[in-house]
Amino acid sequence: MTRSAKSILSLSAALALAGLALAGCMGGPASLGGEPPLTPLSRYTLQVEPGLDRIALAVHETGLSANQQAALTALVSRFALEGAPTLVVEAPAGDDPVATQTAWNVKSALVAAGAPDHRVRVVSYAGPDPRAPVLVGFETVRAVTPQCGTVWGNLGRTGDNQSASNFGCAVNANLAAQIANPRDIVSPRAMTPAEAGRRSVVFDAYREGTQTSAAREELVSQSRVSRAVN
Repeated sequence: MTRSAKSILSLSAALALAGLALAGCMGGPASLGGEPPLTPLSRYTLQVEPGLDRIALAVHETGLSANQQAALTALVSRFALEGAPTLVVEAPAGDDPVATQTAWNVKSALVAAGAPDHRVRVVSYAGPDPRAPVLVGFETVRAVTPQCGTVWGNLGRTGDNQSASNFGCAVNANLAAQIANPRDIVSPRAMTPAEAGRRSVVFDAYREGTQTSAAREELVSQSRVSRAVN
């Protein structure tokens, strides 16, 4: 083999190694491979995870203490904000009369603090002792905030015609952080009842042949400015 041929082979090998090194530096494709999502927007979706807001109340012969009453009032406030379906009072099993009475006293305190009676349940649990604490709480729902940008593919490599691995992640992370009630992610809220009183007024006016719309506010001269309230 001549010297020139050897030089050409050496140059080809060097170029091949450089190409492999460059390919390694470029990283994987933008999608990072794997099973592609059904649509580009379905790679990240809003999700929720369950939680529990619960307090434990010691059983006292003298009934609920002032601190326990305050804790129950605060719990009812959180329960109303959360929109949970049920508030559960758990009494320790063992037929201890004081613990049982405490559980029912807790329910009465919850109802007095504003919790609907039909949404408060009293159940029992297998406690380590008949005088174990009475547990009170409700299930919560928390929006899952995805961790974006931890791994990136090469945004210049789109030969697989798939969306980038982080496409849509930031949008859903922002929504998860801003949604006031994560239960809205699970299902839409029920419609509020119709205003029957106003509807009756409009129907009566229609039957009488009078104006059904609200009266327009008078205009001040030609300025089109609404009259101020003194």
